[in-house]
Amino acid sequence: MNSRRPYHILIGGGGTGGHVFPAIAIADALAERDPGMEFLFVGAADRLEMEKVPEAGYRIEGLPVAGFQRRLTLKNLTFFYKLMVSMVRSRRIVRRFEPDVAIGVGGYASGPILKASARRGVPILIQEQNSYAGVTNRLLARSANTICVAYEQMERYFPAEKIVLTGNPVRRQLLEQTGNRMKGLQEFGFEGGRKTCLVVGGSLGSLTLNQSIMDGLGLLDRDDLQVLWQCGKGYFPEAEERVRKSGLKNICVLPFIARMELAYPVADVIVSRAGAITISELCLMGKPVILVPSPNVAEDHQTRNAQALVSRNAALMVADNEAREKLVKVVLNLLGDEPHKELLAANIKKLGIPDASMRIAGEVIKILEQI
Repeated sequence: MNSRRPYHILIGGGGTGGHVFPAIAIADALAERDPGMEFLFVGAADRLEMEKVPEAGYRIEGLPVAGFQRRLTLKNLTFFYKLMVSMVRSRRIVRRFEPDVAIGVGGYASGPILKASARRGVPILIQEQNSYAGVTNRLLARSANTICVAYEQMERYFPAEKIVLTGNPVRRQLLEQTGNRMKGLQEFGFEGGRKTCLVVGGSLGSLTLNQSIMDGLGLLDRDDLQVLWQCGKGYFPEAEERVRKSGLKNICVLPFIARMELAYPVADVIVSRAGAITISELCLMGKPVILVPSPNVAEDHQTRNAQALVSRNAALMVADNEAREKLVKVVLNLLGDEPHKELLAANIKKLGIPDASMRIAGEVIKILEQI
């Protein structure tokens, strides 16, 4: 690498923890390789990244961009205006920051800022998290130098010569605290002699998972069981009230679990949506998993993510429209089936890629070395 001014790395995207935390992990890995690099994140102005990126020590600028709704809604009236403003601001950001590489991690802001970067001749790296590539990344692929993927057979969507199998980056804390069960039990006030089910519906929560747990509270009234339930901030008042009225003392319901590195180790079974980054974390944890894919995502990609694991006998899947009736029963059956739990745990662990962020950082370095 040459000795000119520090390399400028632009990272675009966000919207959910599944985009934000991998973006931060990539930046951390690059900073470890070259502490002199300068970073600028670009995200959606009203989303999670505007809080989490500065907390991680990086600069961020927000765009007014929002997603296009696939159903008829008044929100779509402002979509094209916000997109136009975001494109203008993106061009200004690129001119001012002069990035050496632009990295796209997915999310609303990824499209405008990477398109503006490509128009200025900035090398592009795309990090595609899912087993089914989204429309934005498929369009951006034409301008990309490298496309880092987490699943095999992505040649269906991208030019084969640009694809590098790296896996999805996960938070460093998860790797550092893996196996620290005792500390996790203390964190959540749990007993060591009970089986534990962890229920997580993403950073915003999941209506289906929450309804399923609330409907199954009677079945969860067991002395040998405890439940750690992340329900999401918006659902927390109702969930907390339902648990209080049930009188159950073996259920810990929280709006958000900030320290997932302590939550995963306490779990004997994990119930989760099937977002790409969540699945990557679950693979590294090596725990029995029951996936309930959200149907309310582009191209139903969560179902495709889940099926990639189910086909390898590495997870169970319950359809969203069957969860209220079946989910708690499936949880209890799996908790009581030690051979099945061991098989699922062993198979999902084989799919984990713990050094994904360093692999992606290596691909960025390769691009920089060609400048």
